This record gives sequence, C-alpha cells and structure tokens, in this order.
Amino acid sequence: MYIRGKIIWVIFLLPSSLMKAQCAMCRAVVEQGGEETAEGINSGIVYLMAFPYLIIAIFVFLLYRNWRKNNSQ
Repeated sequence: MYIRGKIIWVIFLLPSSLMKAQCAMCRAVVEQGGEETAEGINSGIVYLMAFPYLIIAIFVFLLYRNWRKNNSQ
C-alpha cells in the first residue's frame, strides 16, 4: 500500500512540473508574441490550474480533521 501511494504521487505530480500545455487561442497569441509572452502565458496556466487542487486539498484536510476529532471521542 505504501509503495502504491508513492508510485501514484510520482505519476501525477512529477510530470505536471515538466509539462506546459496551451489551448488553441493561447497558442495563437504565443505564435504572434515572443518568448517572454510564451513564458507569461505558461505561468498563468499553471497558476490557474493550481487553485482547484488547493481548494480540494483544503477540503480533504478539513474532512480528515473532523473525522479524526469525531473518532477520538
């Protein structure tokens, strides 16, 4: 179980730091702009992608804390 958890973390988290994807409209803007524009758009995409995961992580943490508090009584 411990090894499977580590493998899942590696599969999902390691490649995400290496990938930089763009939608069709973003790609058109990048092709017209320069290298600086491309870096800015890629950073923006990663920034926007992080918030849903952060919200879910906070929600799971609060559920876990509540579950643990209820089980200790």
